[in-house]
Formats: sequence, structure tokens, C-alpha cells
Amino acid sequence: MLTIGYIGNGKSTNRYHLPFVLQRENIKVKTIYQRNPKHESWERIAGVNYTSDLDELLNDKDIQLIVICTRHDSHYEYAKLVLNKNKNCLVEKPFMETSEQAKEIFAMAREKGLIVQTYQNRRFDSDFLTVQKVIEEGKLGDLLEVEMHYDYYRPEVPESAHSFNPIESFLYGHGCHTLDQVISYFGQPDHIHYDVRQLLGQGRMNDYFDLDLYYGKLKVSVKSSYFRLKERPSFVVYGKKGCFVKETKDRQEEHLKLFYMPDNKDFGIDTLKHYGVLTYIDEEGTIHEETVKSVNGDYGRVYDDLYEAIINGNDKTITDEQTLLQMEILETGVKNLN
Repeated sequence: MLTIGYIGNGKSTNRYHLPFVLQRENIKVKTIYQRNPKHESWERIAGVNYTSDLDELLNDKDIQLIVICTRHDSHYEYAKLVLNKNKNCLVEKPFMETSEQAKEIFAMAREKGLIVQTYQNRRFDSDFLTVQKVIEEGKLGDLLEVEMHYDYYRPEVPESAHSFNPIESFLYGHGCHTLDQVISYFGQPDHIHYDVRQLLGQGRMNDYFDLDLYYGKLKVSVKSSYFRLKERPSFVVYGKKGCFVKETKDRQEEHLKLFYMPDNKDFGIDTLKHYGVLTYIDEEGTIHEETVKSVNGDYGRVYDDLYEAIINGNDKTITDEQTLLQMEILETGVKNLN
């Protein structure tokens, strides 16, 4: 049994972590720390201890892993506190504010023989897993281009911001999802072209980014905007012999926002209208068009991997090197904005 506790009792903990953890029989949630119980807005979970005394959580000898689900400007200090109490640590994303902070935290964990890792749950998005399946089947031929889109139409968000803060940028907040997907599957790129903008003008929120990551002849583009009235496809993959288009995103977040939880059998699962379309030419020159059944996603697989690492000594799936590379890309992307 892996016994865990949480720092933070808000949306992150209750929407993106607990619904998956509570499904797992080999993980026990013992304690949740909330700084201000007066602001509690989520229903309490039976059998879980809630406290506003951080030391109660940090000093509990039963707890092996503490999960930090707070604002990203507090991740660094909380991670140090957790590691200094000889606890393993899972941190929401963005992992840290800077790559230097990330290096320090990883070094601290190594010295103590502990695991610290970021919560890259989007590795287990249905659309991303389906794209991997299609690529590996080989019908596309040699890969030439991958486009990944994460679009919104929420003009009120950038319009309400009248200052720029790198760690509150759109790139930091959303690029940490898609960049991790790219890094986890394709590795470190040969070079990157950055197009990170403030569409409303200098001194305003970063509301657009378009990053091209090059791997030999392959280009992987990560694109996002707050001003897309009609979203672009979630994924478009081009090879020498064909293409694959996945119009819709993974549905786990959609369902979680509706409080439709993972204990429902059809939670997060694509129906026929969500399936992607694969078009390719075979060796005889015949063109085929196939509907591809989506691979099921599961954010909780981050916890399955952590269980194996902490309890059974397996290697981490989400490595320090991957997280550091992501942090360096985020820093580089926003460094010329102000």
C-alpha cells in the first residue's frame, strides 16, 4: 500500500487527482492539508483526515508521498519542505518557476534517495495515445509533420490582464501539457523555432504561442491561442504515405468539469463521432480511409507509475531530464516578452 497526503484542497486536488487515486486499491489517501478551511468548497471524502496544520501532514510517518496541488509560485518552497521531511513528492505543473529551481529540487531528491516528479497527466490523454498507436502501425510511412493544437475562444481572459508575468503566461500554463507530450515521445529536438506573442500588445498577457520542434526532417508544431472561435484539430499527423486527423481532444477533462467521474464505465471514452480518420496509400497505390477507434486515456496512470517507482523501485516514467528540458523551453519562449 502507498499512503499519500495532499497539500492543497482546491480544484486541482479534487478534480484532477482524487477521482483517479480513489479508484486504486493499492493507494490510500490519509491526509489533506488546506491552509484556510473557511474557503473549503469541495465535499469532504469519508475516511480522509483534513487538517490546517501542515506539520501534522509533514511529520506523519505513515505517509510516503505528498502531492503538491497549489499555485505554481509555491511549488518550490513546498517541495523543499516535503523533501526535508524525507517524503517523496509529486508536484502539479508547471513544476517550478525556473529551471534552476527544478535542478535544485531534483538534486535534493537524489541526495536523499527520494522521488520527486511533476504531474504530467496529459501523457495519458486519449488523443495523444491514439496518435502514438497510429504512428507505430506504420501506415503513414516516414513521419514528416505533426501538428498539435490546444485552442480556446476566451477573449475575456487576456482582455482582463494588463501586465505580463512569465510564470502566469499562456505558454507556462498550457505549453507544459503539450510540450511534455512531444518530449516524452520524440525526445530532445535538434532545434526549436519560437513564436510566442501578446496579441493584445506589449505589457499584456501572453495569449498565443506556436513552437516548431525539429527532429531531423520531422517538424512537430505545438500551437495554442485564446482567440480561436473555431478550434483547429487536436492532432494532424502527416507521413510520406498518408495523414491522420484527430479533431477532438481527450474527454477526461470535459467529463470531470461536469462532475461525471471515473467510476462511470464510459468516463472519458470517445464515441464514434470522436474517432480520428486515417487516410493512406498502400503499396498498390490504392487510397484507404479508415476510422480509428480511440485508445482510452487515464490520468491515474501517473500514480500507477509512481507506485511502481516508490514501492517496487522501478525507474520513473516522467524523468528529471524531460522536466528540465520542458522548463528550459518555457523559459526561452517567454524571455523576450514584457
